[in-house]
Amino acid sequence: MKKKTIHFISLGCPKNRVDSEVMLGVAEHAGYRHVDAPSAADVIVVNTCGFIDAAKKESVDTILAMGDYKLAGSCSRLVVAGCLSQRHPDELALALPEVDHFLGSSDMLALGGVLRGDADRMLVGNPADWLVAAESPRRLSTLTGSAYVKIAEGCNRSCSFCVIPSLRGKQRSRSIPDVVREVEGLVRSGVKEINLVSQDTIAYGRDLPVTERHELAELVRRVADVEGVAWVRIFYLYPEKLSEPLVELLAHHPRVLPYVDMPLQHAADAMLRRMKRGHGGARLRRVVEELRRAVEGLVFRTAFIVGHPGETEAEFDELCEFVAWAEFDRVGVFRYSDEDTSHSATLDAKVPKLVASNRYKKLMAMSRRIAKKKNGALVGRELEVLVEGASEEHAAVLTGRHRGQAPEIDGQVYLTGTETLTRLPRPGELVSVKITQSSDYDLAGEVVGNVGSVGTVGSVGTVGSGRAARTAKAGHDRAAPGRVSLRVLPTDNRSVS
Repeated sequence: MKKKTIHFISLGCPKNRVDSEVMLGVAEHAGYRHVDAPSAADVIVVNTCGFIDAAKKESVDTILAMGDYKLAGSCSRLVVAGCLSQRHPDELALALPEVDHFLGSSDMLALGGVLRGDADRMLVGNPADWLVAAESPRRLSTLTGSAYVKIAEGCNRSCSFCVIPSLRGKQRSRSIPDVVREVEGLVRSGVKEINLVSQDTIAYGRDLPVTERHELAELVRRVADVEGVAWVRIFYLYPEKLSEPLVELLAHHPRVLPYVDMPLQHAADAMLRRMKRGHGGARLRRVVEELRRAVEGLVFRTAFIVGHPGETEAEFDELCEFVAWAEFDRVGVFRYSDEDTSHSATLDAKVPKLVASNRYKKLMAMSRRIAKKKNGALVGRELEVLVEGASEEHAAVLTGRHRGQAPEIDGQVYLTGTETLTRLPRPGELVSVKITQSSDYDLAGEVVGNVGSVGTVGSVGTVGSGRAARTAKAGHDRAAPGRVSLRVLPTDNRSVS
């Protein structure tokens, strides 16, 4: 009997990861079992990223590497999906004869036909034809206790450097009831942290019919009020003036984290005009000031582009001054690359790659120093930490994240002193940790109390036998029961926070 095994590789951002998880669900419904090793898979799926040059290269390199298994005969079908195939379907089909099927950025459900064996090779459709929904098949791949929820797809903005609207279509928001149904199902599966993502999260709901239209704040409140949700984190906010209800939630709702992810891209007026951002640097300063003033303990993550056409040394210095002034908690930096269908690619005054690289290094070094200082200020404090499981470096050490650390991009908290506990904290539980050490991005601390799932808080006892430490490995895998350990390759430069 033919084996029904499948291996997935997901490249790029968390939004792409949700799409990969939907395809995992499609495969499971078709009777396929996910395997961690590509050599053991009958079908290999690569969900690509096509946002910037580095992402495209990583995607192509990955496809070629997986193609070796096809040529060796261990894999019978190789499938390429996502933004890169949406952007260059004909070129890829010609250049990669070893690929059996191409799916676009909104063709996740078409994998069913591929697995049945009755699908065409080219399945790239209109990116506006599909939007994930509560009833979409989905198999989580994130660590225990955490999940991404995509609240909208596409983007209506026209930033000069960006090709996302052509890859993902116009903005399409989900209804609040549909998002809430998905969150309720995730909570039933053990999820405590909901991470809301989309291309343009602040614009949520603006495209919906008037009778269904709500602001982002109402969606966030409804999600946070789902019983069993502990943390709600908001990603990809455009730098507009945030509504008072949203700021109020960030400042005072016990389950909406005081965490803002807002890519600002630059700070110099002339650069923001070239980027077609629709605002100048003064607005960015106002947004930062208003949020810092209104939201106590705010953690502010942002991202910038260096080396964009026309960026002068003075404009880069202005960006550095802005970052030093704002002292952002987390910063990702992109080195600009021409995207052939973007407006920025047509601009003159290209910045040499060496200059862009040096600017990248300088801005990252500055951001690292700020992060180190802010982490150092946490030493001695007790923080609520969501336990994720055994460390990838040391199986006997548990790791987790505090409220100011987003999954996969913001560092970790290493839990110490667990050898004296009556039992180890389990993945998905919230514990109180006293921070004892800090580095640039990571923390270490001792578990001091409040171990338990949301709604079931208990106390941590101490024993001298070290029984907990001896059982650290057992039952503390980083993937939750029923979840897939998906191979994820970040390509959006956000991990350099």
